[in-house]
Amino acid sequence: MDLRKLKKLIDLVEESGISELELTEGEEKVRISRAIAPAAQPYAQYITAPAAQAPIAAAAPAQPAEVAVPAAEEGTVVKSPMVGTFYRASSPDAKSFVDIGSNVSAGETLCIIEAMKLLNEIESEYTGVIKKIFVENGQPVEYGEPLFLIG
Repeated sequence: MDLRKLKKLIDLVEESGISELELTEGEEKVRISRAIAPAAQPYAQYITAPAAQAPIAAAAPAQPAEVAVPAAEEGTVVKSPMVGTFYRASSPDAKSFVDIGSNVSAGETLCIIEAMKLLNEIESEYTGVIKKIFVENGQPVEYGEPLFLIG
């Protein structure tokens, strides 16, 4: 393979932000990969995954983590309706939708879960006071994972 062409491919990988490129020309095969540095802000994290070369066997669905609610703190647990990244505010510098001790009513936005670059507002189904927040801002969440305790 021509050295100039190889240099151009390396530059393409660096400029595009992809993590890996594999090219086959006749009997020649070139694979270029690089490490991706983590983004400075959680709202700007986008990871480009390389295309799968072989079918991957379906893994068993992950079971949601069980979080024990202390007997002294009774209420209703709001669980994640999807897999994604949990955010307490609409942007990094905005005020949180709710805090511990906040009064909420049914239909009020509690948080945002980012899934596949879409921001999904999670609304309360209950009226009450936020007693506990189980998840940290920017943390990944699983389907059915407890997010809030409303009493």
